[in-house]
Order: sequence, then C-alpha cells, then structure tokens
Amino acid sequence: MEIRRARTEDLQGINSLLYQVLEVHHKGRPDLFYGGVKKYTDPEILEILKDPVRPVFVAVEEGTVLGYAFCVFQQEKNSHVLTDVKTLYLDDLCVDECTRGKGVGKALFAYVKAFAKEEGCYNLTLNVWACNPSAMAFYEKCGLVPQKVYLETLL
Repeated sequence: MEIRRARTEDLQGINSLLYQVLEVHHKGRPDLFYGGVKKYTDPEILEILKDPVRPVFVAVEEGTVLGYAFCVFQQEKNSHVLTDVKTLYLDDLCVDECTRGKGVGKALFAYVKAFAKEEGCYNLTLNVWACNPSAMAFYEKCGLVPQKVYLETLL
C-alpha cells in the first residue's frame, strides 16, 4: 500500500468513499444529512486537489483508492485571544468499508500526523459526529483526546 497526495486520476475512488462516509452520517443523523449524495462535487474536488492549503492524501493499492484524508491548514493570526499556532485540521478521513480493520486508516492517520509535524504544525485536530462511535473509538486508539465538545438541543 502506498500513501501519497491525491491526484486527478484518484477522483473515481475518492467519490466512492465520499458516498460511503456521507451514508454513515445520513444513517446516524437523517435529520441533518441527505442520503445518496457526497460532500463535494467533482469540480470542487479538482479545485481542492490543486489547493496547497487543503492537502488530500490517498492510500492506494494496485491503482485502487482504499482510503483518503482531506486536510486543511488553519492558523489564527494576530488574535487578542488565541495564540498563533498552526493547525492541520483533518476534515474527513474515510477507508473503504471493504478494507476496514486492515490498518489502512491507522496508516493514513499516521501519515497525516507525520505530515503535520513536518509542516511545523502545533497540533492536528478533527471533529467526530456522536452518531459515529466507531470513528470515535478509532481516533482514541490513535491517541487523540477531546479538545472541546460541541453540544446541541433540538427545538
């Protein structure tokens, strides 16, 4: 398995995974997420792949995309409240449902973490939906701890 920056030719594999991850969210929160859709359109993905502020990585084996990690560099500069730390936000990580449990996600996460460190980031952050306990367990195994908790009440 190779982990590398995503390229245009990875679009079909990325799309397949985008549908899978959104379906998890739709099943967990149908009040918020539509089913049968994906987070980004093809033109949006192609723009993201060119954006140095939004690196995307893929785990590939024999030309097949097994997983992806969409990331975003964030930095709050000149705030009177927050320090100027550089963060790599892991916006979305997905491993093909047929490949889960085989170390692809762990390898992708380790790659992203090493990349963030090489880029001089202070931390690596992400959000996990409460309706996805397997993702929460995965990230806890990777050593992440809650930074803040986002709460809601339905009205």
